[in-house]
Amino acid sequence: MVVKLGIFDIDYTITRKESMTEFYKFMLRKKPKLVKHLPSIFAAALLYLSNKIELKKAKESFASFVEGIHEDEMQELVKEFYEKRLSKLFYKDAIDMIRKLKDEGCLIYLISASPEFYLKEFYNIPEVDMVIGTKYRMQDKYHTCSIEGENCKGEEKVKRLMEVLKEKNLEVDFKNSYMFSDSLSDLPLFNLVGNPYLINFKKGHDTIKVLKWK
Repeated sequence: MVVKLGIFDIDYTITRKESMTEFYKFMLRKKPKLVKHLPSIFAAALLYLSNKIELKKAKESFASFVEGIHEDEMQELVKEFYEKRLSKLFYKDAIDMIRKLKDEGCLIYLISASPEFYLKEFYNIPEVDMVIGTKYRMQDKYHTCSIEGENCKGEEKVKRLMEVLKEKNLEVDFKNSYMFSDSLSDLPLFNLVGNPYLINFKKGHDTIKVLKWK
């Protein structure tokens, strides 16, 4: 079966803010004791910015606040997070584009480096067919901050996409497919499709059209 895809990054493409930071702020309001993780989060950020640790390690340090949360509790937390915070951060233009491409026959795939355990809430958008994010390990039904496999960024996004397409036995008309992202780190996905778009990109680009979304 040959299909067309509408592929979307999430942070700063569908949402106007970085979702993992928003999730931590949401969790702080629910559990103020999680403030104890702030020093290690800041330390990891500084080490990453100074090229002393890789991004995967920095993200694991940032996610330390989810360590030990049972999957049942997390399910309720991410549901509330999506309803009360995350869904309020959507660019209207992003949702309009998702609906437009769905009406035109595209499958809607969201591919992000953010944690899949809360990105799954994006299935609440009726038009969304697939959500792919960074996976974190579970241990005896409890969440850990350890990334399973690789951080879903850059070339890894293409790898994960191809795995899903193979699993679903889908052949894609990439020439007539679309990709939307705020960042050139998604160049591997941009290069796959015939219709790439940068979202709210502050500079112009020679080959990728820039869209201003609100």
